[in-house]
Amino acid sequence: MTLFDLSGRTAIITGGNGGLGLSMGRGLAKAGANVAILARNPDKNAAAVEELRGLGAGDILALTCDVAEDAAIEAAIAQTLGAFGRIDACFANAGISGAGTAIPDITTQGWDHTMAVNTRGAALVYKHVTRHMIERAKQGDQGGKLIATSSGQSIMGVNRSSDYAASKAALNGLTRAAAFELARYQITANALLFGFYETDITAKADPKFAEWMSRRIPLRRPGDHAGLEGLAVFFASPHSDYITGQCLPVDGGLCIS
Repeated sequence: MTLFDLSGRTAIITGGNGGLGLSMGRGLAKAGANVAILARNPDKNAAAVEELRGLGAGDILALTCDVAEDAAIEAAIAQTLGAFGRIDACFANAGISGAGTAIPDITTQGWDHTMAVNTRGAALVYKHVTRHMIERAKQGDQGGKLIATSSGQSIMGVNRSSDYAASKAALNGLTRAAAFELARYQITANALLFGFYETDITAKADPKFAEWMSRRIPLRRPGDHAGLEGLAVFFASPHSDYITGQCLPVDGGLCIS
């Protein structure tokens, strides 16, 4: 028996058609899990399905879903349950970089949009997923995993990123509250505070930012996407059952520099 075999388990990943989400999806697929991707871009969804289906024995599903819309989430969760019958792990990964404005230039629209996607979106996904997990627990099948993609910016300061930092700090609070409230059902909740990884979002930033980050990170390099595969599998597996309510930096030591 493989130590981290996820055969028969189902994981959903919001924003799982690229970047960190797709990297985590690769690990889950290789471990044999069924994987449901909830993301907005149909073309990227289709490409992700094609890639992941070749990696493991589980099935792969991609659904067009905007996590800012409650009804869209509810429908996607229902479709996932219809296809796989259960959800064991939920990776609330979908997010945006924020408005990029200085504090004196904050707008209501920009602030609210960042919060709607990065914080409210995760909360609404958890709402619908945990309804299923709690019902399953009441029938004697306890357990479930909630894993949020947070950021080191939630505990550090960065220029022109107040809305993003606040949205991720709120996500950390959601994680701790969920861990406490749902422990009775053996549902765990944790957040991963990612540092600097090269993604489509960071590619749009000023190149000087990447250079500055590389100098500041103690390990002197961006995060490696291959390493996210095992990280996702660990947090989706029974081996992380006794870890809950944690906000874990995954940043090469950036938060201590």
